[in-house]
Amino acid sequence: MRSDLAKFLLVPVAAVSVAGCGINSVPTAEENAKAKWADVQAAFQERANLIPNLAAVVKGAAAQENKTLTEVIEARAKATSVTLTPGDLNDPAKMAAFQTAQNNLSGSLSRLLVSVEQYPQLKSQEGFLKLQDQLEGQENRIRITLRDYNEAVRQYNTTIRTFPDIIGAKVIHGAKPMVPYEASTPGAEVAPKLDMAPTQ
Repeated sequence: MRSDLAKFLLVPVAAVSVAGCGINSVPTAEENAKAKWADVQAAFQERANLIPNLAAVVKGAAAQENKTLTEVIEARAKATSVTLTPGDLNDPAKMAAFQTAQNNLSGSLSRLLVSVEQYPQLKSQEGFLKLQDQLEGQENRIRITLRDYNEAVRQYNTTIRTFPDIIGAKVIHGAKPMVPYEASTPGAEVAPKLDMAPTQ
């Protein structure tokens, strides 16, 4: 009778100890990070979807900017051709290729928007202003989704490295760390030049 009671009491203890070894927490953290990555990809895709409309508006009003416009279109094609599956999120080389493609698109898009500032007739077009607002909003959404993804990756990477979850992460799941997204601002590595000439 006493041995039956001991077995009965051991079952919940064993269940709790197994649950505390990453059996559930590791895949939960991993799925959360993958879901946040899906949000990142959707945000980048929505930005890419705005570019053909922007290109059409700029092409008609600022023919002199065809070279810059071509750079944007080519960068968009490269950025949309580089994709990551959830299984690629622990591959630093694939993440770097995705980041490079997106950063190149951001840079060429920024150059285009700066160059069209000199065309008053373009800046006054309602279609251009609307697209400019949409792109600005999309850049904000990209920043938010990247922040959320990086936080989910941090939580996942912490989970698979800390006790007792590390047991389930290594033994059962074979978990590998995921790569955070390192967004870079084009030209951020170059110090700005200040005009120190005295003002009259």
